[in-house]
Amino acid sequence: MYRLAAAVISLLLATTAVAESVAFINVSVLPMSSENILTQQTVVVRDGIIATIGNVDVTPVPEGAITVDGTDRFLLPGLAEMHAHVPAADSDDLDRDFSLFVANGVTTVRGMLGQPSHLALREQLLAGEVFGPRLVTSGPSLNGRTVSGAAQATELVRQQYEAGYDFIKIHPGLDRAEFIAIAETANELDMPFAGHVPVAAGVELALALGMASIDHLDGYFAAMLPATSPGAGGYGGFFDVMLAGELDTDRMAGLVEATALSGTWNVPTEVLVELRISATPVDELRSRPEMRYVPAATVQRWVDVKTAQLAETGFDPELADLAIDVRRALILALQRAGAGLLLGSDAPQVFNVPGFSLHRELEILVESGLTPYEALCSGTVSVAEYLGSNTGVIEVGRDADLVLLDANPLTDIRNTQRIHGVMLRGQWLPAKALRERLARYETEQVIP
Repeated sequence: MYRLAAAVISLLLATTAVAESVAFINVSVLPMSSENILTQQTVVVRDGIIATIGNVDVTPVPEGAITVDGTDRFLLPGLAEMHAHVPAADSDDLDRDFSLFVANGVTTVRGMLGQPSHLALREQLLAGEVFGPRLVTSGPSLNGRTVSGAAQATELVRQQYEAGYDFIKIHPGLDRAEFIAIAETANELDMPFAGHVPVAAGVELALALGMASIDHLDGYFAAMLPATSPGAGGYGGFFDVMLAGELDTDRMAGLVEATALSGTWNVPTEVLVELRISATPVDELRSRPEMRYVPAATVQRWVDVKTAQLAETGFDPELADLAIDVRRALILALQRAGAGLLLGSDAPQVFNVPGFSLHRELEILVESGLTPYEALCSGTVSVAEYLGSNTGVIEVGRDADLVLLDANPLTDIRNTQRIHGVMLRGQWLPAKALRERLARYETEQVIP
């Protein structure tokens, strides 16, 4: 009875927090519908929805509203992590990962390795029964081990559609017929399919079949190989990086144009690839501040993975550096061609701590040639367009998933890390409360 009463009280408190009005006063607004900044604004949120936006001198503040001083601060939509791995609903890791996401301004995650427990979790998050960002979830991945033949591929897509998953996740190992069966069935049901590009299919076929998103830029290097290349079918390393020296980069323009015409989006997860193959010393990576939120055993496992990657037979550091340059050029080319980019880092993964890694991905996008505004679009308004959601833009009637920053991210993308507070579905969470939430997960890393 005590646990039941406590649960009811908690739910009531959560509901009350969302139902209250919150007013951001004298704030600069980055609406993300354009690059223009609206200065000296009052933004009123009521019942989880943006109710009013107007000049601070003429916009009334509702009586009893929670007020947040926005002077010299910048309000933008919450960010989306479009390639996340979400633990099971009963996992001890769930609250830590979700707390890390939210504390870093991430208010939506797309789970790329779904499971049945995520279906209920998705609704519990929306209802405020579980703390965390909005969840968009795939079903269990379809891959060479879970699919045996085109008929079974078709049946599995139908089962996941009936179960209520948001999209189909594609993993490696599918043959061409299986991939076509998945795509055709998913298209018939109007259910997106996304993820890896099977080697047997290739990027051109994935684009032709309307793949919703290609993650990790998977398959593009293989598509840039000359037909006579000895690398075709041989050792390519992590996402084909060791093929960089054999690529015919003149093919990039045609692939980029085909991508733009197809409507397929890309989630580069460039920070994942660069962390794995760059020459950054593992001791430097394991000493990053965010590692204090990761169990020491996990950090050591990440160290072992990167160490093994660099020591793998056939790995060449110079080719790895070239691969990074080509991937960054491809990211910029996709952006300039109008092919959609979505923000994602593949967290948690090797040295990719939830939330923190997304800010590092933003930095890489800017280093690749995108403007800070273009990089931010990939995690806000572009996500809203891709998902058809009511978030991603600050305007009246939109869901109030917001981040308040202490500095302008359009002048320096690193300012996305200067978080003054996060609004999660209408509930205001100041930075102090978020830090206190994370404190329970701090560990002391012992560096050999």
